[in-house]
Amino acid sequence: MARIDLDAMSIEEVANLRDLATDKLAEKVAARRAELEAELEKLAQYDKPARKSQVAPPAAKPRKSQETGATGEARMSGEPVAKAA
Repeated sequence: MARIDLDAMSIEEVANLRDLATDKLAEKVAARRAELEAELEKLAQYDKPARKSQVAPPAAKPRKSQETGATGEARMSGEPVAKAA
């Protein structure tokens, strides 16, 4: 890249250079934004989950602590098992 001696330039020349640089930066940002938006559109096709057949999920298995009480007897209801005295 060419070196520019800013100290040798007049205020008007530096201001003009700043304006040109700002314009060029805006162009590059707009071009890059367009590239990224196009890429996002391509990737968006992978966002949509594939439709699966309507299958019911398997029934949840009861926890081990819910299957048997402290004495090893099977619990049939939500009530605690009474211990023998």
